[in-house]
Amino acid sequence: MAKWNIDLGHSAINFQVKHMMVSKVKGVFESYTADIEATDLADLSTANINFNIDTASINTRSDDRDNHLKSGDFFDADAYPTITFKSTNVTKKSSDEYAVTGELTIKGITKSVTFDTEFNGKGTNPWGQEVYGFEAETTINRDEFGLTWNAALETGGVLVGKDIKVIVELEVNPA
Repeated sequence: MAKWNIDLGHSAINFQVKHMMVSKVKGVFESYTADIEATDLADLSTANINFNIDTASINTRSDDRDNHLKSGDFFDADAYPTITFKSTNVTKKSSDEYAVTGELTIKGITKSVTFDTEFNGKGTNPWGQEVYGFEAETTINRDEFGLTWNAALETGGVLVGKDIKVIVELEVNPA
């Protein structure tokens, strides 16, 4: 198995959630690391994938909202500074599609989740290094991870939706 590096300048961990039942709040985690080992990333089914995300690196382009998300009402970043994902199984669904299943831990609660993952191809960057691109997506119920804060709206509904869409975009290269 070979180790692979994430090109942080061409990768992102994004999320989105419904706001006031009518729009979406989008954000990113700006600081994360990954340990990726695979025989050949052109066949992701050989991979072991582990992510460590700095909870306090959340960025939704609103300092007040970010501070609230870091508080005990949501992520409690002081007590739970890291969100982790450890793959347990990678299944090839087609020539460029995979189901990457693993244990996601948020706020000390671990649940099995599956990312629908697409291999976007490989190429050679301007410095002659081989790179591989992937995009992965899953939806989690935030309540299942202890992220239960909410507020009722006068017009009906709630301020924050329960479903969080997580989108991971990766460009990786040999270590």
